[in-house]
Amino acid sequence: ETHGITFRIQISVKELLDTDVLLKLLFHLPVNYPSTLPDISVNSDQLTRAQCMDVKDKLLEQAKKHLSEPMIHDLILWIQQHLKYVVKQSATVCNEKTTLSKGTSTEDSTWTLLLHLDHMRAKAKYVKTVEKWASDLRLTGRLMFMGKIILILLQGDRSNIKEYLILQKTSKVDVDSSGKKCKEKMISVLCETKVQSQHKRFQTFEVKECSTLDELQKEFETAGLTTLFSEFVPPLLK
Repeated sequence: ETHGITFRIQISVKELLDTDVLLKLLFHLPVNYPSTLPDISVNSDQLTRAQCMDVKDKLLEQAKKHLSEPMIHDLILWIQQHLKYVVKQSATVCNEKTTLSKGTSTEDSTWTLLLHLDHMRAKAKYVKTVEKWASDLRLTGRLMFMGKIILILLQGDRSNIKEYLILQKTSKVDVDSSGKKCKEKMISVLCETKVQSQHKRFQTFEVKECSTLDELQKEFETAGLTTLFSEFVPPLLK
C-alpha cells in the first residue's frame, strides 16, 4: 500500500488503586516509518477522553526520542510502566488546563474537514458511531443527507480531526451486501483546511436530512462556508 499500515494493540495495565486498565492503541505507520512518526490513537473505557489524549501526547513525545528506529515495542513497554504517572499527572492539571484552554484556544489550531461517503447500509448504527466520535473528540459540524449524497463536515483541533480520520478509515462502521461488518472503503476527503477568520464556526454537531440543494447549502452557510459548498458539492451531483 502507498498509505502505510494500521494496526491495533490491546494491553492491560495495572493502574492506580491496582485497577486493570484496558488500553486500546491504534498505530498508523506511514510508508516512510520510522523516519516519520506514527499516528497514534488511544481509547479506554476506564479513562476519560482527556486522559486518553494525555496518554497519546506522552506516547508521541516518547516516539520523537526513537525517530529513525523501530519504536512501537518500546512505546508499549513505556506506557505499561508509566501509565499511572501519566493518569495521575493528568488529573492534577485537569482544572488548570480547562482554565488555560479558554484563553489560549486560537483559530490557528482549528481545522475544517469535509468528507463524502458513497453509501450507508446500516444507517442508524453508522450515524450513532459518527455522533459518538464527534462527541469524544470535541468536534462540531454536520452529518448531512440529501438524496444519495452523504457529507460529513467537521471542525475542531487538527489533531482530533486527524484522529477522527483514523477511526473513520480503520473501524468497522458499516455492513457489506451480505450484512457482515466492514470498514469504510468508499470515502473521499474533499477538503481539509484551516478555519479562516470569516468562518463563524459550528457550535454543535448535528445530523441533518436535506430535501433540496438550498437546504444543504444553508448548513454550510451556518459556518460561513459558502465557498466550500460551491467548490465541492455541485460536482457531486453530476
